[in-house]
Amino acid sequence: MDISKATNPRKLELCRKYFFAGFAFLPFVWAINVCWFFTEAFHKPPYSEQSQIKRYVIYSAVGTLFWLTVLTAWIIIFQTNRTAWGATADYMSFIIPLGSA
Repeated sequence: MDISKATNPRKLELCRKYFFAGFAFLPFVWAINVCWFFTEAFHKPPYSEQSQIKRYVIYSAVGTLFWLTVLTAWIIIFQTNRTAWGATADYMSFIIPLGSA
């Protein structure tokens, strides 16, 4: 998406929408928000909406890193303990992999 043609208030509105959409357990939306608005927040000449955009970009980056850490930890814990958890892990699994029982 090319946001360079949008007005500054429209950029702020879009950035805010993506930030709040990330609270619906969609950390990917926060990552997109960071990618799209990073240059607007940190590399463009100052304008009135820039400080708010910068805040949303920073919070989106923190949220993305938080969820990336949580999901990575859960994946590691689940994959290393799946067989030890027995039937409980099988109920949480969509696909039960072949391996030690």
